[in-house]
Amino acid sequence: MHAHVKEGGRYPMDEGHIVVDSIEPITVRKITRDLARESGFDSVKDLLDVARHGRGKKVFLIRFHYLPPGAWDSPRWKHPQRFGW
Repeated sequence: MHAHVKEGGRYPMDEGHIVVDSIEPITVRKITRDLARESGFDSVKDLLDVARHGRGKKVFLIRFHYLPPGAWDSPRWKHPQRFGW
């Protein structure tokens, strides 16, 4: 199994879009209570109840942000360029 989204990809949601900022393969052991809370869940169990699909064993931490209708997204550079001004 592999991630069904790609970094930098835009995907329709409601009236706006989800933009994927990063994808990181992790192990289930790295899913902490803090990560679950940061992701909007009360517990690791609640997160896994929603996130688990099928028999796959791979886990991806996907960070994203929502763009409301009509919003423009600015590029998020991994390696900022230096300008000699």
